[in-house]
Amino acid sequence: MHIDWAALGQVFGVSLVVTVGLVGIFTLGIVGTSSPSAGGAKASVLARTGAYACYALCAAAVGYGIFLIVG
Repeated sequence: MHIDWAALGQVFGVSLVVTVGLVGIFTLGIVGTSSPSAGGAKASVLARTGAYACYALCAAAVGYGIFLIVG
């Protein structure tokens, strides 16, 4: 049995970067929806819109992962 260590390292590295990035984006979404903005109503709407965009990006990443597994 031969293990391709370079390919295994690549998979580990990409998985680590994508996982940390996705958790960071989801965290930004949580922060955007939970904390009231000090800048007024317009800043609050902007923060909430950005949070929903973060959630949409996370949902798209999960959907793409499911597509890769099933397809």
